[in-house]
Amino acid sequence: MPCRSFLPDLREFVGLITAKAYVRPGDKYNLALSKNREWASRIASEKPDLCATLAKGQSPEILWLGCSDSRCPETTILDMEPGDVFVHRNIANIVHPTDLSINAVIDYAVDHLKVKHVVLCGHTSCGGVAAALGNTRLGLIDKWLMPLRTLRKDNIKLLESLPDKEAALKLVELNVQNGVKALKENHTILDAIGDRGLQVHGVIYDIAKGELHEVDIEEDEETSTIRQKAFKVSAATK
Repeated sequence: MPCRSFLPDLREFVGLITAKAYVRPGDKYNLALSKNREWASRIASEKPDLCATLAKGQSPEILWLGCSDSRCPETTILDMEPGDVFVHRNIANIVHPTDLSINAVIDYAVDHLKVKHVVLCGHTSCGGVAAALGNTRLGLIDKWLMPLRTLRKDNIKLLESLPDKEAALKLVELNVQNGVKALKENHTILDAIGDRGLQVHGVIYDIAKGELHEVDIEEDEETSTIRQKAFKVSAATK
């Protein structure tokens, strides 16, 4: 067999060894770059068509709205692959109706990518929730957490009747329920629910167990009808 047939494998081997040689102990950034090369090589071997297919476009069925917390990587905990989930994350997975970032993501995912599911995910041990349950001034983030503090105010008797851990979990749940309500009041989502059956879900990720649990977001028909009357809008006619 000609020697040149071994060259691609040899280059790959040398590349991996070289990449590892430049990783300094404790340097997560350089380690990440090295791990990326290993991942790309492994994917090319195990799923040779994946990256080439992704390069042509995306067609995710799920829009995931989650918390920025590093312990909640959606594609990992869902055991899915690149291209499966369109993602927006912010501190404490708060849905601000006036937030341009989350609204841009929703518009693109729902109107253009035509996702079938919108998932709002909260999680246990949430730092944003802990901050909202406390009374320490933190700076700019205080403004961002105002919806959580409002939920705390509106449910103060319930929350104060619970042990600290249970109160935090309850506020996580209330935040997801409140966020789902806000999502269903978004006209882009509202139209897609009526036009093509888009589904909106609320879940909580248990970091200690690695498991997702659905949140009760059931509502009666009257609530749905009132929402339609109040929030469904059409393009202005000239």
